[in-house]
Amino acid sequence: MSYHPPASVAGALRLHYNENTAGCSPAVVAALGAITREEAACYPDYAPVTRRVERALGVSPGWVQLTNGLDEGLQVVAMWARNAHDAPAGAGRPDVIITEPAFEMYDERTEAVNARLVRVPPGADFAFPLEGLLAALTSRTRLIYLTDPNNPTGLSIPPGSVETIARAAPQALVLMDEAYADFSGRTSIGPLLDRQRNIVVGRTFAKAYGLAALRAGALVGHPDTLDGLRRLLPPFNLNLAAVRALEAALDDRAYVDWYVGETAISRERIYGFCRRHRLPCWPSDGNFVLFRLGPRATAVVDALAARGILIRDKSAAPRCEGCVRMTAGIVEHTERALAALEEILASRGC
Repeated sequence: MSYHPPASVAGALRLHYNENTAGCSPAVVAALGAITREEAACYPDYAPVTRRVERALGVSPGWVQLTNGLDEGLQVVAMWARNAHDAPAGAGRPDVIITEPAFEMYDERTEAVNARLVRVPPGADFAFPLEGLLAALTSRTRLIYLTDPNNPTGLSIPPGSVETIARAAPQALVLMDEAYADFSGRTSIGPLLDRQRNIVVGRTFAKAYGLAALRAGALVGHPDTLDGLRRLLPPFNLNLAAVRALEAALDDRAYVDWYVGETAISRERIYGFCRRHRLPCWPSDGNFVLFRLGPRATAVVDALAARGILIRDKSAAPRCEGCVRMTAGIVEHTERALAALEEILASRGC
């Protein structure tokens, strides 16, 4: 398969990609404008910004590897899984496990390295399928993609589950994709990564920090584990603009806290809308909410797009029939989208 980003519309309100709807901190724009001609002609020094990220995440020096967006991190762990597969020639491919529904990029990265994708369906009401995943483990398992909180449901993995999985599959790498962790309030990851060294956490600065276009992410893990992944990365994988933007964004923590607060209010507004219209929805720890419109989902998404408001039709995802996902960004944008949705549903007698 090949990942195709959802269509966009110039000038539209983008609530389909879980981006920061307020934009990045003004300090980021100032930092980009301060880059000199001489600096642009030199390869970046990653040491200072790496130390800042380690402090922000509460881990020791050597525990962070910056990546060109988290997507590069997803690719690197897939490459590691393929290289680590020690089966004799002709004995088959390594297994990569995902729990459904999942971020589409996991499928693409698995296909890119010619590994075999093993899909584990969710439990009732999207419950995390711990027992099903453990049953899917084999001696061929080399990589397990987990998302916490999940995309598209927004549900978090129950405490202790990730460590249980990692212990049950010591031959595999467990990539815990925490793209939305800034919205969940969980930040202490160091102790787990020290206890269970086959776990690597993936972080992005695209969402809460608003740096999606600048491509800044990180892999976080024990230095011994990261060493094997670093060998697969090019030496200068982040450009200078991403480095300077990331430094400025980390320095403006107040801006990030403000935006996270806006998303929390927006989620509650979406929940309230769903309750009034009796639409099933799921409590989200991310900056988005998944809710079910039923057979009208695609038509409603199209009607919103015609009004310049983009949300994501997730009907094709496993167990997501009739579901849509709406970014919960700044409150003003959420209220605008919900008002338009109210009018559309009323016009259809819903």
